[in-house]
This record gives sequence, C-alpha cells and structure tokens, in this order.
Amino acid sequence: MQEFLQWAGSYWWLIFPVMGMAGGAAKAWEQGAKRRHERRLETLKMKAQLKTAEIEARALNQQMKRRGPSVVDTTASVVPDDLLVRLFAEHDEITARWLDYELDVAKLIAFPAMSDGRQPLTAAFLRAKKTADALRPASAEAKVSEHQVAEYLQAVGDYAVAFEIAEKDARRLRDSTFTEPERKRLDRAQQLLKVAVDESATQAERNVAYKRVREELDGLILLSDDAVTVLEQQVAREISAPVTPAVEPAPEPVRMPLAEPQHPTPREGA
Repeated sequence: MQEFLQWAGSYWWLIFPVMGMAGGAAKAWEQGAKRRHERRLETLKMKAQLKTAEIEARALNQQMKRRGPSVVDTTASVVPDDLLVRLFAEHDEITARWLDYELDVAKLIAFPAMSDGRQPLTAAFLRAKKTADALRPASAEAKVSEHQVAEYLQAVGDYAVAFEIAEKDARRLRDSTFTEPERKRLDRAQQLLKVAVDESATQAERNVAYKRVREELDGLILLSDDAVTVLEQQVAREISAPVTPAVEPAPEPVRMPLAEPQHPTPREGA
C-alpha cells in the first residue's frame, strides 16, 4: 500500500487526463442513452398513431354497415358519399410531398435519408406506400366492398403516418450519417448545383457544373431516373435573352398652320 501511495504521489498529475477521459466517456454514454430514448419515443408514437388509424378504420366500417342492409355480393357494394374521392386526395397529397424530395436534387442533398431505403423509418414509409398503392381502387366510381374501403382507408392512414415520421427523422439526421469527407462532397455538390440551374450562367458553365454534381454525388446519393431527367431539363433550359425595350419612333413635330395675312379693312367712303 505504501508503494502505491509513493507511486501515486510521483504521478499525481495523471489524475487530470484520467478525469477528462472519464468525463468524456460519461458524456458520450449520456448522449447515446438520450438518442435511444428519443428513438423509443418515436417508435411508441408511431405505434399509437397507427393504432388510432386502425380504430378509425373500424369505426368507419361499422358506420358504413349501419347505413344500409348488408350486401350479399361484397364485391359490388357502392361506397357512399365522396369517401374515395377524399381518400384519393389524401393519398395523392402524400405522394406529391414525397416526390418533392425524390425529384428535387437540392432537397435530396440536404435530406439524403428520404431516398435511403437502408434507413429503417424510410424503409417503413416505402413499404406503406407500396401497400397503399396496391389497395387503391381503380377510380372513385369503382364498385368496391366495405372491407376493401376499410383496408384502403387504413393503408392511407399508415402511409400518412409513415411519411410524417420518415420526414421528421430525415430532417433530424440531415448528413450526420456521412463521414466528414463525404459531407464536404455534399457541400460541394450543393454549391455546384446552384450554378448548374442558374439561368444567368452560360450553357457551358451549367454543363460543367452538372457533370461535377454527378461526380460528387456518385456513391453517396442514388438519384432516380426521374430526378436525373428533371435536373437535366433544368440545366438545358434555354437561357432567356435580355428583353430590350422597343424604341418608339420620335413623334413628328406638330406643324401649326400659318396665319393668313391680315388686310386692313377699307373705310367706308374711302
């Protein structure tokens, strides 16, 4: 024990880096626990919202059954009111919000998780989208059973909830899943993209910037064919020539008629 005390007295200064390392480890553990807690809360929230959508679907199913006698041919029952129209509108709105990310390269660079199927919440959203698309009736006038409508309503509800959660997670993550060199490549791609779609730049400048954008994103973000098509259309957009105001001809000077010479009126009797 005495030898240990002598050694500790000789190397007392080691206590400071050891305390710093211990403090850093404790802080890292605390941050990790906080992230795990937040993820659990998000999962519980998603399950609660999905359960709510399921309950609403069941309630609607019961309401539809109370509106009239049961139909023997369940494949030919007509959906009342404009329920399918409203479900189609909700379905299309969610898809449009997703395409706003999928087709906008600038948004994909800013929120890459929205196009990354390896992210669990994004994968869940894509599965919900596939289910809703598969259960969607051919048209609002199609004859569908009450069970089909209830299934489609729940699928659209799951689709909406999954998108909200995936979008929130993507905006939280941003580029944090990339390494520092990869984040620098994303920053360069974002800056080059501004030049590629800048109408004030020359066509040659935009073409070079577009090529470099694709090089920077290669291996980081997979652009869909539709996103590439939209971007190429923006790059190849014709540069509008500056509008020069039309010069109107100067108005001709107004010529005043010459006054006729005044002759003296002859006096009477002259």
